[in-house]
Amino acid sequence: MPEAPNVEAANLDVPNHDVTSLDVSSLDVLNPATEEVIATVPAADADDVRRAVERAVTAQRAWAAVAPADRARLLRRFADTVDGHLEELADLEVREAGHLPGNARWEAGNVRDLLLYAAGGAERLTGQQIPVPGGWNVTFREPLGVVGVIAPWNFPMPIAAWGFAPALAAGNAVLLKPAETTPLTALRLAELALEAGLPEGVLQVLPGHGHITGRALVDHPDVAKIVFTGSTRTGREIMERCAAQVKRLTLELGGKSPNIVFADADLKAAADPFSFLDNSGQDCCARTRVLVQESVYDEVAAVLTEALGKVVVGDPRDEKTQMGPLISRRQLENVTKLVPADAPGIRGTAPTGPGFWFPPTVLNGERPDSPAAVEEIFGPVAVLLPFTDEQDAIRLANASPYGLSGSIWTRDVGRALRVSEAVQAGNLSVNSHSSVRYWTPFGGYKQSGLGRELGPDALAAFTETKNVFISTEA
Repeated sequence: MPEAPNVEAANLDVPNHDVTSLDVSSLDVLNPATEEVIATVPAADADDVRRAVERAVTAQRAWAAVAPADRARLLRRFADTVDGHLEELADLEVREAGHLPGNARWEAGNVRDLLLYAAGGAERLTGQQIPVPGGWNVTFREPLGVVGVIAPWNFPMPIAAWGFAPALAAGNAVLLKPAETTPLTALRLAELALEAGLPEGVLQVLPGHGHITGRALVDHPDVAKIVFTGSTRTGREIMERCAAQVKRLTLELGGKSPNIVFADADLKAAADPFSFLDNSGQDCCARTRVLVQESVYDEVAAVLTEALGKVVVGDPRDEKTQMGPLISRRQLENVTKLVPADAPGIRGTAPTGPGFWFPPTVLNGERPDSPAAVEEIFGPVAVLLPFTDEQDAIRLANASPYGLSGSIWTRDVGRALRVSEAVQAGNLSVNSHSSVRYWTPFGGYKQSGLGRELGPDALAAFTETKNVFISTEA
């Protein structure tokens, strides 16, 4: 994947320039469609992190002692409070992340739904009674303590909630570090949590720079677990730093997801450009490798040519807009570096002037091992590659260090099952481009991460299992 991470604000690396020349005491939040500064937010330093952890340790003890039914009731109240501020939260997301209003409303609603789903688990986080000779054996699920969630800029609200909703439901306190470019929704969600009645210190937000705030959070010995969504490069660094303390860790990292289109598929549905253009391609699950059976390659290319020519790129607030800007100038430079203007391909159009714009693009002259075909571009770009038969499709699909998601398009049920078993990815869709539902597990194979988020086992990932044997012979 590109050296620049797909979640720049979570990067723990020191920037390439001289940090002594930077003002690290605050963050300027830009509207990516206009490049205007819409807010300036104080940045937490290492001392701020230390004090926040101290507050969280104290708050967590009291929070864990709250009866599960009461904890669930407070989380449902939090969900209701979020629901009452959906438009406000969506507006913040449009302004700081450049998302389309409809997408932003869905994201705010997803936070609400995640809280409700997690609340249901608080009362069902049960242990087991295991038959043993000479006594009784029972297990307990106990909260870890303080959890650090390092959230990305591509979906700031829902992915933050992937971490904090189940962690809170399981009785943990959470320190949320939002991305440098998108701290506003996280700060507002923390305010809404207090408004809903969650105790002080249980959910705290620490905006700041990755190499200062993020690093201090990862390194603090009283933070029991880190949940990180971002680049594989930064994930490796976090993994190394956590290893020094044997700290619990969940990683959701990069992706280069295949979209496998067999000749018998519904080609128009399979070649939907929004499978890689949604959120301007800034999606780890984007189907950016379009693998097409040779006999229908030209037909799929024609479908994409027509579709890309119709995609409207522009101001997210314009109701005609279908795709907005990239998040930042840095991300625009990353994409441009991997996709030069003279690379053979199919292109739509994008605005010029202020804003971080890149046209919808499908490259059709790439080798399967070229940088654009194997590295995560994290922009509105896909690569079109032919395959001969089922085995060739599987070989190409697995020829990646990543294994996050993918789609398989065929009317042959047997083939769909065989390919689903053979493709190395954590989340696959047959005759669909859907990847994420909050009630099903999500995570990746290979360098796409460690662990699983969401689904029925989400709360258990924020607990320790304690085993207790009680002798009946004493």
